[in-house]
Order: sequence, then structure tokens, then C-alpha cells
Amino acid sequence: MTTVPMSTDAALFGTGVAFPPRLDAEGRWGWAVGDESVRQSIRIILTTEPGERLMLPSFGAGLRAYLFEPNIPSTHRHLEERIGFALRRWEPRITVSSVAVGASPDDPSSAVATVSYSLVATGTTEALELAIPVRGGASP
Repeated sequence: MTTVPMSTDAALFGTGVAFPPRLDAEGRWGWAVGDESVRQSIRIILTTEPGERLMLPSFGAGLRAYLFEPNIPSTHRHLEERIGFALRRWEPRITVSSVAVGASPDDPSSAVATVSYSLVATGTTEALELAIPVRGGASP
């Protein structure tokens, strides 16, 4: 039987199988503990499309809908709204402070989302960045 690491962080934020799932050097499941569990949950929410989870069909942010949208401010605003809504709905362990999306300076076919949030249990402020593929360019 595999033992799950326990700590104060685990008690506050939970423990789950690491995402993506992986085995450690001894062949046991890797674990996400505490605030790392929260970070991984945020990434899972933002990279999941509604309909992917059969038993929870509305779960996810639906960001792939923007794959062929231009990498322009109006698209960025729509992404900000969708990200904020999904996180407020699906991740109760955080309070979203802000979501900012802008064009990646390195890749014209990528937008970068920066999510600032605080952990409800501790008030600690954190931030996470996620690249979102879009069509690129400024014209529709």
C-alpha cells in the first residue's frame, strides 16, 4: 500500500496524485501536496475542455475555443473572463485577485495568461502563468 505524505499543507490544501501522473524512482505514484496541489488543480481546470470529463461535463475552462482567434486585445479580454469564471467556479481553495492575458513576446501564436490568486486557508498570494495557443497575428 502506498502512503500519502501528510503535512500541515496537506491538511489545509489536500493531497492528490501529481499531474501529469508519474511514478517515482521506487515505482510509486508521485503526489502533489499542499499549495502544489492547488497549482496543479488550476492548470487542470484551465487545460480541460467542457465535455472531457464524462461524470462532470461542464468542468473546465474551454480555452481551446480560442485556438483560431487572433492574438489581439479583444481575444485577451475574452480569455481573461473565461479563466476567471472557470477558476471561481471550480477551485474553492483560492480567491482570484486578477487575470491578465497578453500576447507572448516570444511566440506570435501564443497568449500568456497570468493568474494572481490568494489561498483561502492562509491568505498567501501566488501567481501562475499559462501559455494559451491562439492563431497569432493581428488580423482576423
